[in-house]
Amino acid sequence: WGTDEKAIIAVLGRRNAAQRRQIRHVYEEIYQEDLIKRLESELSGHFEKAVYRWILDPPDRDAVLANVELKKSGNKHHVIVEISCTKNPEELLAIRRAYHARYKRSLEEEVAYHTKGDTRRLLVALVSAFRYYGEEINTTLAKSEAKKLHEAIKDKKFGNEDVIRILSTRSIAQLQATFNCYREQEGTSITKNLPKDSSDEYIATLRMAVQCLKDPKKYFEKVLRRSIEGIGTDEDALTRVIVTRAEKDLKEIKELYHKRTNVPLDKAVDKETSGDYKDMLLTLLGNEV
Repeated sequence: WGTDEKAIIAVLGRRNAAQRRQIRHVYEEIYQEDLIKRLESELSGHFEKAVYRWILDPPDRDAVLANVELKKSGNKHHVIVEISCTKNPEELLAIRRAYHARYKRSLEEEVAYHTKGDTRRLLVALVSAFRYYGEEINTTLAKSEAKKLHEAIKDKKFGNEDVIRILSTRSIAQLQATFNCYREQEGTSITKNLPKDSSDEYIATLRMAVQCLKDPKKYFEKVLRRSIEGIGTDEDALTRVIVTRAEKDLKEIKELYHKRTNVPLDKAVDKETSGDYKDMLLTLLGNEV
């Protein structure tokens, strides 16, 4: 007679990805049914979305998030940028494989189909990347490419081939060295010099990519803040960040949020959400509910 939501939160909300995978496997062995499908049929609303996204294997989860975003109308590309710019090369490859297995189409093909112009060129290049992931950097190259980025921005050639090539092929360490050189050369950060006109799809996507590559924790803190501030709550963004970063760097993101707003993130979530959905998010944030 009804579902024990508290038990679902208590069990799944405190298990890591490997443990959740094992629970799904054992559940199917015992009951001959898919736990994910059963949960989908028993739960609803934002709570169901949060549980569903949490219980999926991380690559499969990102594939689902990407597909949901690509099917939406509008020019928001947060998920594609986030998975392209914050994953290591093996993780991104696993997401592409998961997408292909689930939807029988490549993620690159889907991104190309749903975008156009410079936005398409940038996103396809980002999502196709297999970057070097080590810490080794080339200082001479960083200075040279910082200058190329500056010239492109100064001349308003934001879709310049060099801009897309640098952002989509260089390692994260190399890009951060380039952004540091940019600041030293120009006396200001690259993001400050990019236009803030969010009505331009490509410029908005470019800014997002630079912010993600430059400082992912700061980027995700900003997404959280914007999801909570203002009239109404953006539950999709709130759920996405908490679920996808819970096993990564959510602790540091929480600290940044607290420092920026003077309000603990769990207090903000407690105020802006309700019911089982609220309890699920607070559990992922590390609270006892």
